[in-house]
Amino acid sequence: MAKKKSGSKRPAPEDFRSEALAQALEKQDMAAVALALRNGNTVVPLIKPGARDNPLDSGEVWTYRDASTGDVALLLFSDAKHKPANLPPGVGIYSPTWLKSFLSTHRDTITTVFLDIAGPHPMQAPPAELLKALDA
Repeated sequence: MAKKKSGSKRPAPEDFRSEALAQALEKQDMAAVALALRNGNTVVPLIKPGARDNPLDSGEVWTYRDASTGDVALLLFSDAKHKPANLPPGVGIYSPTWLKSFLSTHRDTITTVFLDIAGPHPMQAPPAELLKALDA
């Protein structure tokens, strides 16, 4: 989860950002994207945010299922501001360990991963490629 700012308020979703991932996507450099995912956090849309009183409840991740093919996509963002408004409003910020675990657990279901799908610098990768990058 995101670190709390000074004071007792949790950060607003708009404060969730990975500068390294944003810069890597701007360059469209897969090696830099892999490094950013391995060493930094990623913004993920949530169907249901985690319970505020339970630090173990990280929320329920939202994925996209194509109605015509059944393919499932995981959407990741470098910045909560890049998440399209038509997605669920909640976001979480997750570690590389979480991403690796999530992709490993759902490797037979998730067919593709979109990074900043609505821009400004979108990229797409198969889950197996991201898992290799996270293992490097």
